[in-house]
Amino acid sequence: MGLVLTGPKAISMNKLRLSAIYRYPVKSLAGENLQAARVDTFGLENDRRWMVVDPDGEFLTQRELPRMTLIGTEITGEGLQLQAPGMPSITLEKPDREGGQIHVRVWNDRCPAQLCADKVHVWLSDFLNRPCRLVHMADETVRQVDPKYATQGDRTAFADGFPLLLISQASLDDLNSRLTDSLPMIRFRPNLVVSGCGPYAEDHWRKIRIGDLTLRVVKPCSRCKITTVDPGTGETGSEPLKTLSGYRREGNRVFFGQNLVHEGTGELALDMPVEVVD
Repeated sequence: MGLVLTGPKAISMNKLRLSAIYRYPVKSLAGENLQAARVDTFGLENDRRWMVVDPDGEFLTQRELPRMTLIGTEITGEGLQLQAPGMPSITLEKPDREGGQIHVRVWNDRCPAQLCADKVHVWLSDFLNRPCRLVHMADETVRQVDPKYATQGDRTAFADGFPLLLISQASLDDLNSRLTDSLPMIRFRPNLVVSGCGPYAEDHWRKIRIGDLTLRVVKPCSRCKITTVDPGTGETGSEPLKTLSGYRREGNRVFFGQNLVHEGTGELALDMPVEVVD
């Protein structure tokens, strides 16, 4: 693509380190900051395997419901716990086929999903002030990644389109130097954060290796108004899109971070060295 890049390439490739790992068990709800994570065939294990949908199976996100950012998530054994201000915490197990299956939509993709327990539908509907349900993607489900950027069999769960998102710490530092108020990395909802390179070095990478895991850097991430939602309050503003559009814009889209597709499975942990293969 013709994106105009504004940062140098990595200044010292042998100093690249994995400096943060984030997982978002439920699409568009709050995430978890991890010390280590397993990468399975979907991406980070349990990343966006759950999703909130309306009664018709259409996915719901912070774009329409910024209040979703206030719902905390935690993986607990074989299940999930949710917490939210003014609500009792709720714990649920992964649903089985007896709970019922519906077809849901994520952008242009339709796929089957398992309905979770009725109690969590009520809990979410009460907090979000609209009817909704929680669904889970079964292990056998294949949601193919866009074949323009992936090979047959590459799959993702309920993420917008790709299994993993990477941002370098230097890119956020550069953005924050242009803002009046600095923003935390979690505002951009990456899975992997890499330190030890220059700003936007990730724009130049095509393939990286972390431990035994190889990841293809396939597409810049186009940012939406979810980045303008304060994860601590649910309030929205104009930043960072206003500033990013001044130097990270192409056409009507603003880019920040890179989407990844992984090859195989493996283990990740903080401070692992990151090697740029291509």
